[in-house]
Amino acid sequence: MDSLRTEAGIPGLAVAVVHRGESLGAFGLGTADIQSGRPVTGDTPFNIASVSKPISAVVAMRLRELGLLDLDAPLTGYKGFAEFCVAALERGGLFFGDWSCADPSLTMRHVLTMTSNGVPGTRFFYNPVAFSWMSRPMAEVGGAAFSDLVATHVFHPAGMIRSARRHRDLPLRTDLERDLAQPHVLASNGYPARSDPPPPQGDGAAGGVIATASDLARFDISLDSNELVSESSRAEMWDPAAPGVPYGIGWFVDEVLGEQAVWHTGLWEGAYSALYLKVLSRDATLILLANSDGLRWPGRLDEAGLERSPFARAFFEWLASLPGTSA
Repeated sequence: MDSLRTEAGIPGLAVAVVHRGESLGAFGLGTADIQSGRPVTGDTPFNIASVSKPISAVVAMRLRELGLLDLDAPLTGYKGFAEFCVAALERGGLFFGDWSCADPSLTMRHVLTMTSNGVPGTRFFYNPVAFSWMSRPMAEVGGAAFSDLVATHVFHPAGMIRSARRHRDLPLRTDLERDLAQPHVLASNGYPARSDPPPPQGDGAAGGVIATASDLARFDISLDSNELVSESSRAEMWDPAAPGVPYGIGWFVDEVLGEQAVWHTGLWEGAYSALYLKVLSRDATLILLANSDGLRWPGRLDEAGLERSPFARAFFEWLASLPGTSA
């Protein structure tokens, strides 16, 4: 991992591994801030970007278990959806050029499974902007701000004491702000340099989480032990939305290098990146948090492509080398 980190020009990388329901530890490689030389540890907080989506998916499933949320109800019935659609269609382009806001069959399930573009439920197209808006219906039925729902249904029960949400109306907790891994970008000379932090966002479901590798390992263990949602809800999150669609509810889902896996990536271009990978056939999890975009790989919005990640391939190779871990 450290040689891959160096090759990718990542200043600091936090790593955690969970195997058969137990954490094998979390550790840091490199520096959280090249200006101060502060080292990364397993308890260094990072902006995890879109790795927030699996956490948001757990909130949605928990609200459904409580009888508050119907994933298959028309989105047209939620407050503010019409205004969102007007703004989305005005934006058009990459994410909303083929959206059908007036289609009564469009549901939260379609948005959370990334099958909301075109004819709802028929094809995969990664749409983080639409996913982000799903925090509003969840807050509406949950009777609390979305960030509060995340704290209630994920952070607290999972024991994620070094994690928090942050948005334009919710400043980051002082201790996390102090210890936060700083964003970096590769400069023209090939060396990392400090970069600007991501711009302020709203209280959306697509991102907004600051977390440590240790805390995400706690989330992983709590999820697998049915402490956050039921086994059936977890299985539903990891069920492909439709044949040929590599996405469930808030998770990428596919066979990769001969193994069944679920995962999510996170990316703030020129600032942060992350990978949360669960190899289900090996009962093993890899969590990587980086303070640059060096964990990214080339890809399109209508594909998954995890096999292109050298970090993921290294983890698969390591698992294959362990005794007694055959699929």
